Amino acid sequence: MKILATTDDCRGASRALRDQGRPLAFVPTMGALHLGHLSLVRAAKARCGAVAASIFVNPTQFAPNEDFAKYPRSFERDCELLEKEGVELLFAPTTEEMYPAGAETWVEVEEISDRLCGRSRPGHFRGVATVVAKLFHIVEPDFAFFGQKDAAQVAVIRRMVRDLKMPVEIVACPIVREADGLAMSSRNAYLDAQQRQQALVLHRALAAVQDAFGRGELRSAGLIAAGKQIFAAEPAVRLDYLEIVDPETLVEVPAVNGPALAAVAGFVGNTRLIDNTLLVESSSVRFG
Repeated sequence: MKILATTDDCRGASRALRDQGRPLAFVPTMGALHLGHLSLVRAAKARCGAVAASIFVNPTQFAPNEDFAKYPRSFERDCELLEKEGVELLFAPTTEEMYPAGAETWVEVEEISDRLCGRSRPGHFRGVATVVAKLFHIVEPDFAFFGQKDAAQVAVIRRMVRDLKMPVEIVACPIVREADGLAMSSRNAYLDAQQRQQALVLHRALAAVQDAFGRGELRSAGLIAAGKQIFAAEPAVRLDYLEIVDPETLVEVPAVNGPALAAVAGFVGNTRLIDNTLLVESSSVRFG
């Protein structure tokens, strides 16, 4: 596996891979890899002949009061994991490489970036869109793989790719969970044993939403009430949001009349976690 730190070196190596006639897949990460990340690499490997990844903890998607400084970093371990999975190219730039002195250009995907996590973390998706656009221009992949856990991020990136006519296909892969249902996240490392159990309320709330939906509740208000009832029994976790939205636009919907996303975010101590589940009507039941 080649580990490259500069734009020119990475661009040259990625073009050499594509010149071999193999589609190039790309898995951008912030490191601190877990099985969720590795599932993306495996999906990329199954879809394409060559796989590139990146590790870059992007400062511009963190607010001043957030966890950029303490975000978990395990570069050597991450490199070993990626090499074992058959990744051929790892781009690991410095902050100065990605944001040279005097840089003043940003990518903003308006409106959609102010929904869900964007409402709670102003400017977050501007940082995400900017760094992902830069990574796409440097790596020039044919496909890029992201996790469904970050559903709002996926929606923002899809919109950016569509609007800017970027020649890359975005592939969203299923959420990978621990045995007890907790969505895998690098930030889970912040949780102590008690908080780890408390964090399960996010998954339980979504399960309650799914259960209510399965019993025929289509009104968003009813579905949200089912989830909030679960949260009420776990006061140690502060709910940030629980919404039913269109998965492409992230606009809240009054009822589930097609594919919808139930998305939740909450604070377990000082750690903010997110999770979601797709609500899809059964054609045999809903549409006759």
